[in-house]
Amino acid sequence: MEIRKLDTYESPPMELLLLADPSEQIVKEYLKRGQCYIAEMDNTILAVYVLLLTRPETVELVNIAVNENHQGKGLGKKIVQHAINNAKYQGYKTIEIGTGNSSMGQLALYQKCGFRIVGIDRDFFIKHYTDEIFENGIQCRDMIRLSQDL
Repeated sequence: MEIRKLDTYESPPMELLLLADPSEQIVKEYLKRGQCYIAEMDNTILAVYVLLLTRPETVELVNIAVNENHQGKGLGKKIVQHAINNAKYQGYKTIEIGTGNSSMGQLALYQKCGFRIVGIDRDFFIKHYTDEIFENGIQCRDMIRLSQDL
């Protein structure tokens, strides 16, 4: 498996990106400003992530998605670790991530990868998304913000 930055002439894997963020409009907006990376094997995209500069020396991991046929095999952890190492390599001092209050698996993964909860953006998903989002039988309302010093 190779993880590489998406070339400017390549189309981003929207179907995969929309697994992590259901708003195509929001995804397109941060793709314009961010760096998109893909994990591929045998010309098949297995996973994707996007890094977005938010403040001086700070980058946010705004989208992580693994192809549904490849979930549960440790690929998500490899992608998060690649993003962390990539941010360090680029000279960032802090990496941040946000996820929904209903995203139990993602919250566990990010903490296993060294992220710490630093705040809650109350009603983020109510204010910024037109359709209700449900995961694990829970309405996704709040964004749990996590951070890691690099």
